[in-house]
Amino acid sequence: MNKQGQIDLVTRYFAAVDGEDIDALLSTLTHDCVFTVETHGVRLEGLGEITGMFRRLWDSHAAVLHHKFTFVPDSDGNRIAARFTVDNTEHDGSHTYKSNCNFFDISGDRFSAVAVYMTGVNTLDAVT
Repeated sequence: MNKQGQIDLVTRYFAAVDGEDIDALLSTLTHDCVFTVETHGVRLEGLGEITGMFRRLWDSHAAVLHHKFTFVPDSDGNRIAARFTVDNTEHDGSHTYKSNCNFFDISGDRFSAVAVYMTGVNTLDAVT
């Protein structure tokens, strides 16, 4: 995948996260994708576990927004890093801001692994 294709895939992924669109989100991941939150010891394997995590994220916040991206695509086409700001709107209307970095492994036209490095409290919990 070329560099622009890598950036477009990350952009599609985060648009789905922010839009709470599970079908669009899952269309960016391989069926056996491994999702880790490296800073909090979370490891999820497969679309079922990842779906549960995102549903908990969305239930726990009024809204989530990822923005102010910096992309570092791999010239070989199978990895990309993204640094960004997260704005979580809490149910009481307050906001929590984070500075995160994700590392994505690409297989074909989807992510086979997502590794998250997150500041502050973990909002991507593996607990049901």
